Parts: sequence; C-alpha cells; structure tokens
Amino acid sequence: MNARAEDPDLWNDPDAAQKLMQERTSLAGQIAAVSEISSELEDLIGLAAMAEEDGDDASLDETKDMLVALADRAAKAETEALLSGEADSNNCFLEVHPGAGGTESNDWASMLLRMYVRWAQKNGFKVEVIDEQPGEEAGIKSATVQVRGHNAYGWLKTESGVHRLVRISPYDSNARRHTSFASVWVYPEVDDKIDIEVNESDCRVDTFRASGAGGQHVNTTDSAVRITHMPTGIVVQCQNERSQHKNRATAWNMLKARLYELELQKREEEAAATAASKTDIGWGHQIRSYVLQPYQMVKDLRTQVESPSPDDVLDGYIDPFLTASLAQRVGGE
Repeated sequence: MNARAEDPDLWNDPDAAQKLMQERTSLAGQIAAVSEISSELEDLIGLAAMAEEDGDDASLDETKDMLVALADRAAKAETEALLSGEADSNNCFLEVHPGAGGTESNDWASMLLRMYVRWAQKNGFKVEVIDEQPGEEAGIKSATVQVRGHNAYGWLKTESGVHRLVRISPYDSNARRHTSFASVWVYPEVDDKIDIEVNESDCRVDTFRASGAGGQHVNTTDSAVRITHMPTGIVVQCQNERSQHKNRATAWNMLKARLYELELQKREEEAAATAASKTDIGWGHQIRSYVLQPYQMVKDLRTQVESPSPDDVLDGYIDPFLTASLAQRVGGE
C-alpha cells in the first residue's frame, strides 16, 4: 500500500478534512522553510570561506550581513513552529486605546496603531479597520483593526498590555518632555467551527451615526453599531460599513471573539496575569517603553529585549520583541 495515498474516507467530513489539509500545508511550509534556510546557510558558509581566502573584505562583510539576516529568519521560523495554541492560527482583532493625557495620548495611540499596521503589511497579513474614533486635535480616541492571515493571533497575542512613550511633545510650545500611555488588546477571531453561545437578552445594542474626518465618508444615518455584554461589561462597536446590517454582524462576531478570548484566559494562567496587567493604563503596568528623548531606546520590560532604533520599531520592525515574548511564553507553559 502506498503510505502517501489519501484516505478515501477523508472528505466524508469536509470540515475535518479542510482543517487537516490546512495543518498539512502549514507543516509542509515549515519543512520547506527549514530546508531553504539550511541550503542558504551552506552556500553562505562557502562564500565566506572563499572571501576570507581571497582576502576580499567587502565580500566577507556582505556575507556576514546575509548570515545575520538568515539567523533572524531562522529564529522567526523556530518561533512560528511553536505557535500551536488553540487559537494561534486564527485571524485576530487588535484594539488600541489611549490613556489619560488628551492629545498626547491620542497621538501615541495613533503611532502604535501605525506600528502594528506596518508590521502586518510587511509580514504579508491583511489589515482592515473595523472601528476608529479620531481625537479632537490629533491621533485617535480608540481603534480596532482586524489582522487576517495564518498565525495572526499567535504572533500578536503577547502584545496585549500598556505601552509607554517618552518624548519631547510636539504639542507643547515649551518643548517639555512628556510621558504618554496607550493600551493594546489582541484577541482571536472565532473560528466557524467554534460554538460560542451568546444570550441576546444579556446584551444591549445601540446604533449611532458613524464619525470620521468628514466629507462623503461620514454616514448620515445611524449605521454604526455598539454592543454591550452586560454580564462581563465587554463593549464592541463597528462603523466601517455603510450598512447597519453589516456593522451589526461584524460587531456580533467581535463580541464572540472577546468572549472566546475570555474563556482562553481562564484556561491559561499567564493569560489571566496578562489581563490583570491591563487594569490601569499608567505607571507600573507597562509591558514596553519607547523613549525618544533624552536618549533613544525601546525596551520590553518582560524579556529585557532592547532596540536603540525607536524609528525602526515604530515603522513596524517589532519581530525581535515578538519572538522573545513568544519564546518566553511558550517556555513558561
């Protein structure tokens, strides 16, 4: 019998078959990545040896840079292989909320949102704005985006928490240094095969007029939808569609996702500790600090990983922070 032959009964259960094929594709991709990295490593070692033998310092330096980049890819592939949590492969929702501080914090929340959008785009994920409330002068009062792609939740799940910014304020005429806070919350989109029961009598549904920058993109009817889940206090809202029906459907999906994340937290001690750290958006609760003045440094307070280039980090280069926090979390489970 051919061991590679497909089980003739495989597609008797289409949902199970589809899930199995997705797992197979994921594993095949991981194996291909390892083979590719191993092959490139052999080639680069050979090139380095030749450059050293010829005394070609320029080629040797270039090969070293390529080896460093390959090491980063290998580390990322190693971490991705560890993303085996129940919802790691799912799409996710990411919320950003400013702390106290008005325009300063609103602007910082907008900078954080841009950072995650840039990271997602650079890594092949698709991003859709679900809800965004602009600040009165600058930045945002809140925003929710959906990140779609394989392992979106797995990669971003450790980003939930408070992020602290220190900089010379562009909104302060006296050019004083300001400290701002914003919170990030990441939760997985609920898979169609996961049954989350929501009692509609436990929910309050409100409709309101969508807000925005003005012009033709602002609705003139109450198409935006907000749902409040009374037992848990969870509030979700959506205003990205002109249709109230579509916004309502998306909001219900978001609520189910939040309730699912709540259940995951109950199962994971560390996730529960992470949730506790979100109680206050302020001092003593931050997971990462971004310092632009008087020196430049981004430091993760959980893993101690640092970067001397805040501009690169805020432009979406957060992979070292993600990799370290994920490795720490997997190692602690």
